[in-house]
Amino acid sequence: MTTITAQMVKDLREATGAGPLDCKKALDVNNGDLQKAVDWLREKGMAKAVKKLGAGREMKDGLVQVYAHHNKRLGVIVEINCETDFVARTDKFQDFCHNVALHIANLAPQYVRREEVPDAVVQAEREVQRRRALEEGKPEAMVDKIIDGRMNKFYEEIVLMEQSFIKDDAKTIAQLLQETVAEVGESIQIRRFARFALGEDGATEGEANA
Repeated sequence: MTTITAQMVKDLREATGAGPLDCKKALDVNNGDLQKAVDWLREKGMAKAVKKLGAGREMKDGLVQVYAHHNKRLGVIVEINCETDFVARTDKFQDFCHNVALHIANLAPQYVRREEVPDAVVQAEREVQRRRALEEGKPEAMVDKIIDGRMNKFYEEIVLMEQSFIKDDAKTIAQLLQETVAEVGESIQIRRFARFALGEDGATEGEANA
């Protein structure tokens, strides 16, 4: 269970204009995931000025980070944007870019965010989980809820922002991103990545919607 800090509540308040108690509840319900908490507040009608992280802010600077495994059989290219060249040159931002590339190399996500997962992929997985739940003898009335829970696990396996950070599994990549945003004082986005492994057909690519 993620510990909800005062800074996390403050960040969510600044992003949504919602009250502190509502922000705390949204973070509790969504296990500390800022973007999910934003969406939850919007759905509940509690957000006064909901905006996606970085919405309305131009992020035309940043880095293209390249990582190669020590045996040169695995490589990653990831584009991470920020607002200014000043931040792009900071150690904090560059460390973040390196860590994201390292994470992608090892955990092999397929998409940046769950919104990029094609509907056909989502529906196919839901059908697999429905059949599985029914074969396990789960009550029909509980099947949809069970599927939703298992879909969250599915997203955690294939979506970069929802994966546990390889160096600290107490936080997700989304939480690592938010921490970095708070430290550098600028919006940051992981725009796209490609992962190449020797002998695999093609590259694994993920790209966030502009």
